Parts: sequence; C-alpha cells; structure tokens
Amino acid sequence: MSWQTYVDDHLMADIEGQQGNHLAAAAILGNDGSVWAQSTTFPKFKPEEITNIMKDFDEPGHLAPTGLFLGGAKYMVIQGEPGAVIRGKKGSGGITIKKTNQALIFGIYEEPVTPGQCNMVVEKIGDYLVDQGY
Repeated sequence: MSWQTYVDDHLMADIEGQQGNHLAAAAILGNDGSVWAQSTTFPKFKPEEITNIMKDFDEPGHLAPTGLFLGGAKYMVIQGEPGAVIRGKKGSGGITIKKTNQALIFGIYEEPVTPGQCNMVVEKIGDYLVDQGY
C-alpha cells in the first residue's frame, strides 16, 4: 500500500458512522520533515515548524510556552502523551500528531469532527505503523 493510500483511504476517510465528516487535512511526514504523503488540503509548512515539533517529542513541554505552529497557524498545545502524541487546539478545531519510529502522522480537524475523533483516527494509523516497524 502506498503512503498516499494511508492518507486518502484511512486518515481522510469518513469518521465511522458519520458520513461526510472527516479530517480537514492529514499527512505522513518522515521524522526528517520529508513529505511521504499528504492531503491536498494539508498546509504548506516551514522546516523549522517540523523541527520544533520534533523537539517537543524529545523534550516534552518545549512547545507549551509558544504554541505549535504549522503552516503559519498557531495551535495551543493541550495534553498529549509525552514523546508519542502532541495535541493542539485552535478555535473550534485542532491538530493531533502521532510520532512513530520513522514518521509523524498529522491530522487536522474542524467542527463537526471532535478532538477525540481526530485522536482516534491519527493514533490508530500511528499505532498500526509502529506495529509494522515504521
């Protein structure tokens, strides 16, 4: 399965039981910031934004004082799982980032998708990739 298939058929798929509701954007990036696959709606990001995200995985709490930036959008960092998941909130939407051994799985949501639904979609794919050695 191609990386794009993971984005198109899994990350961007309709939320279970809610036809038409899906993440606003999603991507899979290598830990070096290289794009493996992304939705057409995924924001154009700056390399330093990915560097800061990676630093927060290594040093949990790094982003808390300044916020998480992606594509110039600022997200307030909320409780995640140190070293594994970063979650952010911006207005009625937000972001979930799951780190695997080799990749970062991004999910960005807007209402009516809930934070919990975004977490479930992103972390499920992330856990699967970890199990597959990625």
